[in-house]
Amino acid sequence: MQDWLKVFHGSHQPFPALEIALKIGITVALGLLVGFEREWSNKDIGARTFAMAALLGLLSSLLGIAALLISGMAVLLLIAFANIQSTRVASKLEATTSLALALIFLLGILVGEGHIFTPVACSILIAMLLALKPQFRAFAGGLTQQEVRSAILLALLGFVVWPLLPDRYIDSWKLIQPREAWIIVVVIACLGFMNYVLLRVYGSRGIFLTAILGGLVNSTATAAELASTLSATGLGSLAAPMVLLTSVAMFLRNITILAIFVHAAVRTAALPLLAMAAVAGLWIYRDYRKGEIAKNSPTLALTSPISLIKVLRLALLFLTIQVLATLGQRHFGSTGFEIVSILGGVVSSASSTAAAANLAMHHAVTPAQAGIAAVLTSMASASMNLPMVQRQSGTRPAMRELVISSAMQIAAGIGALVLQVNWRKLF
Repeated sequence: MQDWLKVFHGSHQPFPALEIALKIGITVALGLLVGFEREWSNKDIGARTFAMAALLGLLSSLLGIAALLISGMAVLLLIAFANIQSTRVASKLEATTSLALALIFLLGILVGEGHIFTPVACSILIAMLLALKPQFRAFAGGLTQQEVRSAILLALLGFVVWPLLPDRYIDSWKLIQPREAWIIVVVIACLGFMNYVLLRVYGSRGIFLTAILGGLVNSTATAAELASTLSATGLGSLAAPMVLLTSVAMFLRNITILAIFVHAAVRTAALPLLAMAAVAGLWIYRDYRKGEIAKNSPTLALTSPISLIKVLRLALLFLTIQVLATLGQRHFGSTGFEIVSILGGVVSSASSTAAAANLAMHHAVTPAQAGIAAVLTSMASASMNLPMVQRQSGTRPAMRELVISSAMQIAAGIGALVLQVNWRKLF
């Protein structure tokens, strides 16, 4: 039998059977994954064609460059004929299906070259992009010109402006390093914009989600908008739990900022911030059990957090807080640094937390000090929600409840912070 196989193969080495079987299985699965979506969308090019195009890519990679060029031309001809037919029948091009078929052919080649993660991940993403067409159309149709400009501006700031900035201190006091400061500003802006997109998509589905996503964008602005909206709609009694929910979202956002830039500070900040979030969560759950929280709410009228003026304002605010915090640390020690952090929280807890994290990255303060600063600035930011609610006449009956809950929240944070600091000193 072995002699017969040697005669059959001649001078060519046989492909390893197990390896080829595995590659064929993966390739066919990738083609079918995308092809079935095209079948469900009632396209002429469906599951079988996509599976065979993937196999063609696999075989091309095994047979060499000549087979690869011929197979690529065959796929292009198939795409051309399919578009000619579609143009004659329906007067439209099958651009998306054509591109998907070409991509599947390339993914088959990657499988033939021994890659698994890249072709599998890409095929899943292709199938998702194809399947989510109605959602993308609905979202794109609802975009405003300002939101499109915001996305383009964010990309410009992150990928064009940032590399052009000096990667060194530009002052003799070593206070400002433009490129490093700018990337922190861009990261904060990205977090705000992503949460704004989520709020745009899901914000009208419930007051809970509105408060959480809005709080992630800007807790103070969301608290003010919620207080105004609830007051106007006669739901002023919901002001306390909803404002507390924006604070919970703000606490989680500040922990995320610390985790991105100086994860060692999270060990100090996490327990106090989570303790405050837990107290607020229990208060919110109490009102939920009473049945006082509505299932739906009007959509917040928050504007996009990305514009040139807003980003420059954020950058100026961040640099101001960072400079003051650095000077406070140099001349007054940790007390001066913490005072600046509290004052910064009145304006923007995100900027103040990022400034503290940046100083910890440069070893101007310890990670523990940065964590404490994040807790203090979060407390200051949460306290700023009280006057926002007090300004609305329809929400004033909820002020007593909000003051008590906020006081309990801050007390829990201080208690957890003191306990954690003393625990570290003992152990």
